[in-house]
Amino acid sequence: MTNEATPPKSAKGASRAVAAQVLFAVLDQGRSLATVLPEAQAKVAPADKGWVQAVCYEVLRELPRYEWLLKQLLDKPLKKKVRIVHSLLLVGLCQFRGLGTPPHAVLAETVEATKRLKHKALTGLVNGVLRSYQRQQNSLETQVKQKINDAECFPRWIQQALNDAWPEERENILSACQQRPPLWLRVNVRKVVLADYLALLKAHNIEYEQHPILTAAIKLPKATDVRGLPYFLDGYVSVQDISAQWAAHLLQAKNQHRVLDACAAPGGKTSHIFELAPQAYIDAIEIEASRIPRMEENFARLGVEATIHCADMLESSTWWDGELYDRILLDAPCSATGVIRRHPDIKWLRQAADIDTLQHTQADILEHSWKLLKPLGRLVYATCSILPAENEAQINQFLSSHKDALRIHEPVFNERHPRSGQILPGEDDGDGFYYAILEKHEG
Repeated sequence: MTNEATPPKSAKGASRAVAAQVLFAVLDQGRSLATVLPEAQAKVAPADKGWVQAVCYEVLRELPRYEWLLKQLLDKPLKKKVRIVHSLLLVGLCQFRGLGTPPHAVLAETVEATKRLKHKALTGLVNGVLRSYQRQQNSLETQVKQKINDAECFPRWIQQALNDAWPEERENILSACQQRPPLWLRVNVRKVVLADYLALLKAHNIEYEQHPILTAAIKLPKATDVRGLPYFLDGYVSVQDISAQWAAHLLQAKNQHRVLDACAAPGGKTSHIFELAPQAYIDAIEIEASRIPRMEENFARLGVEATIHCADMLESSTWWDGELYDRILLDAPCSATGVIRRHPDIKWLRQAADIDTLQHTQADILEHSWKLLKPLGRLVYATCSILPAENEAQINQFLSSHKDALRIHEPVFNERHPRSGQILPGEDDGDGFYYAILEKHEG
């Protein structure tokens, strides 16, 4: 059992109540886990933050199974004002199913959490449901696995989309999306010699695996608090998935280049661009004001020199100085279907109808970005999607209407990932990602 799964020893029921509030916010209010979780974790003791996250991720990964189990255990659904108790019961079941928490702790702490959520009248129901599951656990688990297979832990529209796009890889994709992701790091070669940082990891008895091509990419096989890594706070290393680390390499920014990161938050790719071309002039655009402080914090820690604009990429008159760019990275808004293992709420928040809206947004930003690119300049279009509508189809449509656009294929990347720019979840133990390199030539 990992540290995150260790039952918290804070005020009785506090962490269970907070986890229930997170699940309620995601499932009943439609808020993203990335927004809700940090707010909620601020309410619990530092030692309990990982536990709250582990519970929420576990439930969201297998939500249909959890819902089926509750349907068997409840006489009638919990609705309206008592709906949050439904989320608390999901937390209770998770402690039995996914975390291996001692039964007495599950019962006592979850009942206390019911009181914390101001539903003291339902403590008997909560206790009864959890005890009923405890008595029938073996039988119920056998049934739920027969009723709901791994694919059915995804909404039908995602199952169908993967079947249409990747029929041969579908099962592997679904399996990869259900796994806990590894921790990938990127060594900041501006601040430390790569070999020296690897020696530091060895000196601290931290196991690692080095990527064979992107050698500054390091995978840690064991769960680690990144703030405890050697010189993390001094900017020697960043957290960035291996698939995302291709972006700056494919962009090939050089010193003195003017570079635009069109959708920049949280700033990992911008930072990487600066590390590879520290004398480039970099504009980083982010439309959401709430994400700017994290970018500023990351840039300060890593020593990044870039100009952050809190602005709409499509309204360049508000931020652009009128001089064209040598390089543009467009990490476009997308369905994020390639990063479900990191953001399991995506399965339940994203809808099939969203894809059409996203396609239009992507096309608009790509069109506008192209106008800001110099002749012979390079634009890298990227998404963390695995749906062709947002990726290959989007690029093919753009190429058909822009005779001055030439698609470039980088041999090293293509040899590693031969699906025309598409990285599928689990390849290289990374997230699902897509890249298309476009250069501007005479039409």
